[in-house]
Amino acid sequence: MVDIKHKFGEKMRQIRKQKKISQEELAFRAGLHRTYISDVERGFRNISIENIEKLAKALNVNIDKLIS
Repeated sequence: MVDIKHKFGEKMRQIRKQKKISQEELAFRAGLHRTYISDVERGFRNISIENIEKLAKALNVNIDKLIS
């Protein structure tokens, strides 16, 4: 069974790379730290609803695209 944190992180990384945005740029846009972005993408961090919203805005996608 795939861990939900890993699945979310993989989806976020995929969208970020499709949009050609670095982790540093995404962190800046979302007001988060780059190491936090890295940890989320690798499935090492639990992520709050508030940070999911920040990341969706920073990536210019609907939240459902990140969690589907």
